[in-house]
Amino acid sequence: MKQLKQAVRWGTTVILALLVFGGSAYVYSSMVEPHLLMVTEHVVKAEQLPPSFEGMKIVQFSDVHVGADYSIEQLQNLVHAINQQRPDIVVFNGDLFDHYSLYGAGANRVFEVLAGIQSTLGKYAVYGNHDRGGGANRVYKEGMESAGFTVLVNEVRQLALPNGQSIAIAGLDDFMLGAPDITGTLSKLKAGQFNLVIVHEPDVADSFTAYPINMQLSGHSHGGQVRLPLVGSFITTPLGEKYVQGMYRIQGQLRESALYVNRGIGTTRAKFRLWCVPELSVFTLTQS
Repeated sequence: MKQLKQAVRWGTTVILALLVFGGSAYVYSSMVEPHLLMVTEHVVKAEQLPPSFEGMKIVQFSDVHVGADYSIEQLQNLVHAINQQRPDIVVFNGDLFDHYSLYGAGANRVFEVLAGIQSTLGKYAVYGNHDRGGGANRVYKEGMESAGFTVLVNEVRQLALPNGQSIAIAGLDDFMLGAPDITGTLSKLKAGQFNLVIVHEPDVADSFTAYPINMQLSGHSHGGQVRLPLVGSFITTPLGEKYVQGMYRIQGQLRESALYVNRGIGTTRAKFRLWCVPELSVFTLTQS
């Protein structure tokens, strides 16, 4: 009888502990972590970088998913955080709205807030799958351009300084719902130049190895959004399953490139983030 009582007591303790842990994890992942913001800092080295670009700073953000679970007020705070980094170049990797068709008439306010992002050399964006679908395709490009962004759709832009030194920024259309042109776009990249590629989905990096890319910036995966010990990413998405978050090295035919996968800002499918804090990525460029 004594052993039975001890077993019942032990079992009850375990159940209560699991309920407390589960409840705490639910509250934290739904009400706390989605409202946090982590700034990660990285150094990108490339011998092709022109001397005048030494020390310049790129700030990357992605997957805002403005909607029921991400407010205008949160977006304003995000813009303030970006400006605090004093970026030279700002990159947005797509998925501005979660479900544009359900968002309503507030889209103009979103673009007005994004117009407050400041950079010395320019702001660049590409389409994500949520920007192509759900009705957002009708307003995304025009709206982002009104906010001061250059929206790259299968094109390469030269970012030139007054002294003539430049780097190339290439942007590809969304791979899930758009019409990306890998060859027609990336074949324009010059081997002797510093080349930055912006594309929403990260796993397509394996299709770029024939081109002289120094760095690819992507989002889409949300870093897995919910990550569990020994399990890893709990929520994955097509073309964001191999490269999920952080820095990777891709061995290309002409050079090794860096691939960085941003964890994103908002949430989708479920308002949960666990061990996957929303992220601003900051990259400092250097030759050495």
